[in-house]
Formats: sequence, C-alpha cells, structure tokens
Amino acid sequence: MRKLFAVVTFCLGMTYLYASAQNPAPQSTPAPATSPAPSATVPSARPGDVDSIEHIIAAVYDVISGPAKSPRNWDRFRSLFVPGARLIPTGRRQTGEVVARVRTPEEYIQGSAPLLEQNGFFEREISRRVEKFGNIAHVFSTYESRHAKEEEKPIARGINSFQLMNDGKRLWIVTIFWQGEDDKNPIPPEYLRTRN
Repeated sequence: MRKLFAVVTFCLGMTYLYASAQNPAPQSTPAPATSPAPSATVPSARPGDVDSIEHIIAAVYDVISGPAKSPRNWDRFRSLFVPGARLIPTGRRQTGEVVARVRTPEEYIQGSAPLLEQNGFFEREISRRVEKFGNIAHVFSTYESRHAKEEEKPIARGINSFQLMNDGKRLWIVTIFWQGEDDKNPIPPEYLRTRN
C-alpha cells in the first residue's frame, strides 16, 4: 500500500487547498516574453502569491492540497507559471531505470486534478535551501505528503527542485523538478534542516 502511495505522489508532486469561494475571479495579464509562447496570457496572480520565494512555493503547496471531493483552484496554479514552464517528476522504475516525465502545467492539471480532487492529499514543505543570482533562484523544497492533514506519519517524502525567475515585477516558476524518497535514496540530513 505504501508503494502505491509513493507512486501516486510521484505522479502528483506538492500541496494545500484554498477554497474556490475565497478566490477572486482571475483576469488575464501579459506574461513575460519567453519561448515558445511569447504572446501567451496567464490568469492574474494574487500579489501575495508572487512577491517572495516563500509565498510562491507556499501557493503551489496550497493549491494542490485539500480533502477528498474538494476542487482545487487551478487558475491560481496557472498564474504561478511562466509560459513554457515545465513540471518534471523523476524516479526509479522497478527495473532500476531512472526516468523523467516532462509536462506542462496544463498537462499536470489534466493528469492530476481527478486524483487530487477525488482523494484527500496534503503536501507541506518541511525544509528549504535557496540559492540566488541576479534574477534567478533555485530552491530545494523538501516535502511530506499525507492523505489527511491530521495523519501522524507521511505517506511519502521527497524534494521539489524549483527554478524561479524575477522579471522585476513578480516571481515566476520556470520549472519544478522532483523526486520522491525511496530506500536507495533517503533524504540527506542537510535537506531536512530548518529552512534558510
């Protein structure tokens, strides 16, 4: 059963719910020029979601988490990503082969929304390491996943590697690349320390 949860987590990623009634109707705003869709628009982000590294990462966890039978606010999720962004789960198959699956935010939503909204899923950050240079940042965000917020033990842990860009007005997620913990790859102590 634990392996099934690990597979589900591998396919899903991160965490937290914000009831859709609490979310204002999003409006479209121009996104920064990027490849492959420089003219694309994304829903307007909440200013408080994109003004700091802590807030943009918390927003991702917040959107994907919630109890069973609870819809997620996918426009809020979309608003966090630069056009051309990618979400990339990686892990080891039973054959031992390590593989990655590259998805757009929209592909992530299409594949994950039914599972997240039908089953309880909560993911939270337990540690963070940040490196910054100019307008870019790299964040290792160690996470724990549970089916219910009050569960004592997590069903899975892993590391989400966020690549972020600041365009001078706000932060954007460029990539989330993640791997779940397993017997061959326990999370090292330096990625379990208090967030920096």
